[in-house]
Parts: sequence; C-alpha cells; structure tokens
Amino acid sequence: MRRLLTWAVLVSIPVAVRATVLVPIEFRELVTLSNVIVHGHVTDAHGEWTDGRGTVETLVTVNAADYLKGDLGSTFTIHVPGGQLGRYRTVFVGAPEFHAGDEVVLFLRAGRIIGLSQGAFRVVPDAQSGRPTVVSPIVMSLTPDTAEAIVRGDARRKPVALDAFRDVVRHLLTE
Repeated sequence: MRRLLTWAVLVSIPVAVRATVLVPIEFRELVTLSNVIVHGHVTDAHGEWTDGRGTVETLVTVNAADYLKGDLGSTFTIHVPGGQLGRYRTVFVGAPEFHAGDEVVLFLRAGRIIGLSQGAFRVVPDAQSGRPTVVSPIVMSLTPDTAEAIVRGDARRKPVALDAFRDVVRHLLTE
C-alpha cells in the first residue's frame, strides 16, 4: 500500500516539459532574414562541449564555393546545436546533421542557420543527369511572385537544379 501511495504522489507531481517548436518558414522570408547565403562544401564536422560540459554542439567548417548574399570568407565555421563527442550525444530536434564531404546551401544569420534544418539545403547529383540539384526541406515556389503553402508531405517537394535555385534566390534578393 505504501508503494502505491508513493507511486501516486510521484505521478501527480508536475514535471517541466521542454520541447522544440519548429515554425515553418516561407522561402521568401528565409532569403530576407539571412545576412549570408552560401553554397559550399563541409570540410569538417565535429562535436564540442558547451555549457560547462552540459551539452554537445557540432562545429561545422564550410569551404565556400559561391556567396549569393554576404561573405564570410573562403572558409568559415558555424555552430549547430546537438552532436556527438565520444560516447556522449546531444539530440536537438530539428537541427541538421553534417558530415565532411556534404555539399550544402546555407541560410545564415549571426553565424547560425536560420530555422534549423529549414535553412540547410543539401546539394546532390541528379540520378539521371548527374547535374547538381538542391534537395529542399520545405516547399519552394519556383515562381517567386506567388505565395507558397507549406504542407507536410507535399508532393511538389522535388529536387531543384542548383542553377534554378540560385536564380530564385537572386530574384528574391532584388525585390
């Protein structure tokens, strides 16, 4: 009976719940909010302790191939929440993961990726032509003058040729 009473008391104690809420961002807003938009290659990604060894974050070094907005130099490092250091791992829901050799387009503000994974686009070769294509984590309207709806599982989410992606970004920058 005592165990049952103890269990009932423990279950009824309020517990602080922390959650990550990722609000969808329109592509137009992503371009506007960024002070740096860069296409490049990840040369290193490794975990480091933060907060007095309370959590791990990933330091990602990028070799810039092309800047669409701003300039951080030929090589720069950004901090991404979450990561692994030895046997310790911090999981930050919504944060992108990077590995050396990844080709990416990043939307940055104050040295951080905007919208976590929403501001990190992977560049991969097209299966048929081999041309570089951008894999979009969100729906991106290729006609910049139209509003876009962000719908989970939208069938319109298809890889976009890197050149077409750059053209859309450049058009939005001139508005």
